[in-house]
Order: sequence, then structure tokens, then C-alpha cells
Amino acid sequence: MNENVAHRKIIHVDMDAFYASVEQLDNPELRGKPLAVGGGGDRGVVSAASYEARKFGVRSAMSGVLARKNCPHLIFVRPRFDRYSEISKQIKNIFFEYTDLVEPLSLDEAYLDVTHNKKNMPSATMLAQEIRQRIFDEIGLRASAGISVNKFIAKVASDINKPNGQKTIPPEEVILFLEELAIEKFYGVGKVTTAKMYNLGIFTGKDLKEKPVEFLTQHFKKSGGYYYNIVRGVHNSRVKTDRIRKSVATEHTFHTNLTSEIYMLEKLERIATELEKRLKKTKVSGKTITLKIKYSDFSLQTRSKTLQYFINDKDLLFEVAKELLYQERMHNSVRLLGLSLTNLNTNSKKKERSTVFDIQLKLEF
Repeated sequence: MNENVAHRKIIHVDMDAFYASVEQLDNPELRGKPLAVGGGGDRGVVSAASYEARKFGVRSAMSGVLARKNCPHLIFVRPRFDRYSEISKQIKNIFFEYTDLVEPLSLDEAYLDVTHNKKNMPSATMLAQEIRQRIFDEIGLRASAGISVNKFIAKVASDINKPNGQKTIPPEEVILFLEELAIEKFYGVGKVTTAKMYNLGIFTGKDLKEKPVEFLTQHFKKSGGYYYNIVRGVHNSRVKTDRIRKSVATEHTFHTNLTSEIYMLEKLERIATELEKRLKKTKVSGKTITLKIKYSDFSLQTRSKTLQYFINDKDLLFEVAKELLYQERMHNSVRLLGLSLTNLNTNSKKKERSTVFDIQLKLEF
């Protein structure tokens, strides 16, 4: 794998409203109706929304109360992650018929490096069309795709013609595409960073490109160098078939606020048990345990402890969680508790070396 990254042809496949679409696939009565996956109660949160619901402003991470206010006839269904995982595996099996270089980002999206593909097709655009069609024909779900010379641009492109569309950015169009792109459309630039860039007079990729690296580093620290590179089409990360996991976490939001440490300990023991299952399933251990506490006023607090040895046992996780819980008194009732394990034994894997990018190379896309 020593070839220059400019030779790469990357497809980013993103399923359209995946959780909601699976529910509509399995239950024809829900098709064409505004649907939200998640909890519709006072403390419920929308995990995913169908496109019919999105027309009313319903979005993921929105509270169930607000979602119902926006769309009074919204239908809520409980998530079925086992089913979503099952469908996700079927989709990935289709990907692997085209390339072994598949990097899943989640259950509903993945990068594919099709530079040298199993179908010996020179056109990544045609491959993306065929893959999307097969997902629909064989599974019954719609997908969108972005195609370009690196993961960053492919990811941005996949969002342009959603739902059920695709966008190709060939090498000779990359620079113009990035210059004209609104800064909030840059993958990885969130609301806070967007507001900061607006204040600095940065509204498009062209504005960003005009800023020297020293200016960007001054205002965005390490991210400044990243922004300086991506607006020039430089993003050297390869498609990684074994993504190194950095953390494993479990958290629960409670229907009734917890006001006593005794009740919290009971919940933490269950969370530790669930976390152990995830750790054993993924065959990882870690040294740093973090307790996450969200209070009824929505303020958030984390407390961490790093051990001298790796653990993945629920009893040890629970003992550390208890210690962290009693570090200081609660200042309010608690609506959410979570445990995460970081500093994992996967972090010892070697990182890939980056290579030089040459944007001028012409490719058939």
C-alpha cells in the first residue's frame, strides 16, 4: 500500500434515515407517515426521524416533547438495535463483494476504497450506482453516496443529493468545489466552530483558504492545520478496515430523577454490567474509567480515574464507579448516569503513515 493517495477512489455510502427506514420496511403501515425512532415521553429523545417527519422540523437528538410539538401526528416507535445491526451486516456483505477495503463509521454508513475493486470497474461513479441499486433491490432500503479522491470530500459529497442520490467530485473539480462550499458544510465543523469562523469573516472555503496557517493555528490550535489542509484537498487518511476503538461507553436516562446515591448505585451496577458485556463482545480492556452525570438542570459533570492495569470486569468497573460517585456530593437530582472506559489496549496498534497528496492527477471517476 505504498501508492500515492491521489490515486484513490473513495465512496462514502450513507443510508437514508436508516433506523426509521428499517421500521417502515418491516411495517408497511408506517410507510409515508412521519415517524420517529426513540422515546416520545417527557424524557424521550429522537434517535432518528423519517423524511416525512423531517419536513416538520423533527431531527435526531431532539426531545420527544419538542418533536410532538412540531409534528402532533408524529408516530414514535422504540428502537430495535438488534434488527438494525442485522440489516447493517447485510449491507456490508454487499460492500465486500466490491472491495475488502471497507471502513464502517456506524451501522448506517461506511467508506469504501474502490481504487482496485473486485469487479475491475474503472468508474467509481458507476460502482456507487450499482451498490446503491443492489441495496434497494436486495434489502429494500435507499442509500446516498459521495465519490471523490479522499474520505473527507466523499463524506461531504454524500450529503449533497440526499435522499437517494449521489455526487461525484473528480480530482479536477476538488479545489473549486471546496472553495465554493459553505463553511458549515465542511465535515467536522460544528455549530460552535461555524460561529467562530463567521466572527473571523470565514463563510466559505475560499475565505478559509485565504487565511494563513499561522492565523488558523492561533485561533483553532491543532485544528488550524487540519482546516488549512482540507480546504486544499489534502486529507491523507486511508480507508481503515480495522478502525481502532478509542472508547466503550454505556449510559441511561431515567424517567424519574434520582435524588439519592443509594438509587444511583443500583443503576450504576446495571450500567457496569452492560458495559462489561460490550467490552467482552469487542474483546477490549481499558485503564481509564469515567463517570458521567447529567443533572436535572441539564448541567453535565464527568469524573475519571486511571488504573495501573487494564480491566473489563463489571465488579472492578462498579467499584471504581462507586469511588467516583462519592468523590463529592451531588448538587442536584440526576437524570442521566453513564460509564465509559478509555485508554484501551487497542491504542497500542501502529498508526498508518500519511503520504503526499497530488491533487492534479486526472482520474476516471
